[in-house]
Amino acid sequence: MSEITFDNKEDQPWSMLAKKRLQQELERFRRQFGDQPTQAFGAVLPNDVLRTLLAEEVGAFRERIYPPLTTLGLFVGQALSPDGACQDAVARRVSERTARGQAACSLNSGPYCKARQRLPLGLIRKLALCVGQKLEQASPRAWKWRGRSITLLDGTTISMPDTVQNQSAYPQSGVQKPGLGFPLAMLVALISLSTGAVRSWTQGPCRGKHTGEQALFRTLMTNLSPGDIVLADRYYCNYFTAALLVERGVDLITRQHQRRITDFRRGQRLGRRDHRVDWIRPQRPGWMDPETYARMPERLAVRETEVAGCVLVTTFLDPEAVSALEIDALYRRRWQVEVDLRSIKAEMGMDILRAKSPAMIDKEIAACLLGYNLVCALMSRAAAVAHVLARTLSFKGTLQLLLAFEQQLRSGAGAGVRTMTAHLLGAISMLQLPIRPGRVEPHAIKRRPKNHPLLTVPRDIARATILNSRCTTS
Repeated sequence: MSEITFDNKEDQPWSMLAKKRLQQELERFRRQFGDQPTQAFGAVLPNDVLRTLLAEEVGAFRERIYPPLTTLGLFVGQALSPDGACQDAVARRVSERTARGQAACSLNSGPYCKARQRLPLGLIRKLALCVGQKLEQASPRAWKWRGRSITLLDGTTISMPDTVQNQSAYPQSGVQKPGLGFPLAMLVALISLSTGAVRSWTQGPCRGKHTGEQALFRTLMTNLSPGDIVLADRYYCNYFTAALLVERGVDLITRQHQRRITDFRRGQRLGRRDHRVDWIRPQRPGWMDPETYARMPERLAVRETEVAGCVLVTTFLDPEAVSALEIDALYRRRWQVEVDLRSIKAEMGMDILRAKSPAMIDKEIAACLLGYNLVCALMSRAAAVAHVLARTLSFKGTLQLLLAFEQQLRSGAGAGVRTMTAHLLGAISMLQLPIRPGRVEPHAIKRRPKNHPLLTVPRDIARATILNSRCTTS
């Protein structure tokens, strides 16, 4: 069995063949997700980037039934598929090998699961971040606000199987009894308003010190660039979040926290229900070191404005440069992050993960977000070709089309792939969402759940009780 390396040992008899096979794997991986350059967008995962990350994260590897890139392609496809089972990924691998005239591999999912465990988390995460970064850099100026990138910030919780390993890393809610709850992870993400792609993310447990949304967000601040604009809900409306963002040259628009009193009679009047005030630096919190606290200004100038009964807080201090109505229009687009998280959790099934160990949980999250970003890349390409905004296209419709084209794209070659990709992009550009301004929907469901009693004891105890009752009655 030959070994694929990333050096220049051209004198080895198998080296050229191994490199040719690696090149084929690179091309198949990119074709699987329609990563074909267009006039507006280049490849989001070029071959040189893939090769470099493989060298950094994987190193030399043997040729197997499930080499790294093939395994990653199946893993991401598994995250995008509505089935999501490992057996489905194995079946697709058998189908692919048979179509290429190779010997069919076993239908046993064990080798594939072991191949997933061998995949480095860094490879999956770096690829996902690379796609998000390239999309943001290549997005047209018309998709941004005055040429500035707008980043949506929010957090959500994710459930996972109730195993001892998962419970140790991601404990269940404290209000649930042991054995009756499920491990929960808190996910905080930075999402581009232009393309919908995830620029960065982090996750942690929902219990314990320094595990909340704001603590996780502070680890993501380094991914923001000077000139960025952050849209966040009222949970992030506090002195230290605003001060740390201002220090990085990032502007913030958020809603006023419900516990903070807004008195427009104070401060510098900028207009009707619009003023500039100074927030006083609070005492140093336990998570902040003295050096960072000393850098924070004793007074932080912010702007508070009320539009349509909603009080907004921002670091845009000049009313001549940015009016109150413009601030309100920007903040209204914050709701898009709720739609994005719904797409990730509901349409891609990341609401309830499948992995039974924390290491695989982290990889599953990264694979889901890599797949999500690759779908956003297709939407961005289609939008650029059709001269529309990427946000006007349907994520679910794009995902359905990609799954329909995936096998043909992966097994195709040359001009046939370019033709299929052009048809795919054309079809995606037709999936424009209806414009429904001011839409209001009740946060409730109509269909009633089945009338099953809730499990009030651990399942093994409930099972033993049923068996004991059967023995007693017999």
